[in-house]
Amino acid sequence: MNFIETLKLKSKLFFIFIIITLGLIIVGVMGAINLNSMKKNLDSLYFGSLVPVVELNKIVQTYHLGVANTFYKAKNAQITPYEVKSQIKTAIEAIEREWENYESHFKRDYELEYVEYAASEIKDANYYFYRIYEAVEQGNDAKKLLIGNIDKKIAHVHQVINKLIMYEIEVAKHERKNFLALYDTISVKVGSILVMVILGVMLISFYVFKSIQSDQSALERTTKKLKIANKKLENASYTDSLTGLHNRRYFNLVYDREIKRAKRNHTYITFMMLDIDYFKQYNDTYGHIEGDAALRSVAKVFKDLLKRPSDFVFRLGGEEFGILLIETPESSSEIIARNICDGVKAREIKHEGSKINEFLSVSIGVASCIADEALDDEILITKADEMLYKAKENGRDGYAITTNISFASPHIAEEASA
Repeated sequence: MNFIETLKLKSKLFFIFIIITLGLIIVGVMGAINLNSMKKNLDSLYFGSLVPVVELNKIVQTYHLGVANTFYKAKNAQITPYEVKSQIKTAIEAIEREWENYESHFKRDYELEYVEYAASEIKDANYYFYRIYEAVEQGNDAKKLLIGNIDKKIAHVHQVINKLIMYEIEVAKHERKNFLALYDTISVKVGSILVMVILGVMLISFYVFKSIQSDQSALERTTKKLKIANKKLENASYTDSLTGLHNRRYFNLVYDREIKRAKRNHTYITFMMLDIDYFKQYNDTYGHIEGDAALRSVAKVFKDLLKRPSDFVFRLGGEEFGILLIETPESSSEIIARNICDGVKAREIKHEGSKINEFLSVSIGVASCIADEALDDEILITKADEMLYKAKENGRDGYAITTNISFASPHIAEEASA
């Protein structure tokens, strides 16, 4: 996982963390708003509306405006007996209806006694007023009504109801006070819970973030180790285990790549085919263990002489080696071939089975040219192989070089051997 991917993941995690935190804050704010709205509504119910008080006030007003006022008008002959009957009946029915509504509200046990007393007083007063309008209905002179008695009756009922009104107001105030205290307590609890939830989510998110970051770091370390292991495996798959040189598999890969590059850039390319002289006889004389040691020693000569990044040395199989040189003219290639021959002999590896030298030696075939689009991929190998046979025909322990590559641009149209 590279740095950009890591940064993207961290940014996404941080974004999720911010969204969750903002969401909780919004929930908290909306909860506070809803609590405040609930407070206003209940406050209006307990203190603003005071439904029971309103009902009791309507009863009192009806006694004064609907009953007493009607009798005053009847005494002063301002309305007919029929109107007296109608208005008194309507007023008393309204009083009874409002009182029924009032009684339907929740009442505590200790309130019932006075409510029952008030109900009996209202019932007596209503019965008194019914008797009066019945007397008027039967033809009694309304002017003879005893207004003083009527006022006393209404004043008494008013006094009884007024006590209920004052009590209901006190109850409303008390309930409102209790509610406000409860509201403050709930607000503190809700606020505390929300803060705890937000902090808890933040801590959990932080822990998850750190855990993911830790896992990510571990994954990155594992990935790096895996890449190193893969690189080692890749190198192992391209490396000859005996000599440490590149193997045939890597040769196939590099040769194809570098031929195409040379064709594209029209640059020099050189391939050398190398063979240890009389290596079968060496193994027969000294054994395979010494033969392996000799191969490693020859490979060491190649490594010491060919150190450029563009120098590729391969063990193609058995005692056969290949060298691919990039952007190396034939003159430099010839010098390298000569140095390799001298370098192998300088190791002074005894070879009693050799017919040409007391020490181990090599033969080299060199093909060098300037690549162009007409260069056949296999011709360079073929020409190097031909030069190797020519070097062996010339007595081994040396090299043969050609720049006369068919379908390629020759630099020196001749062959040389040493």
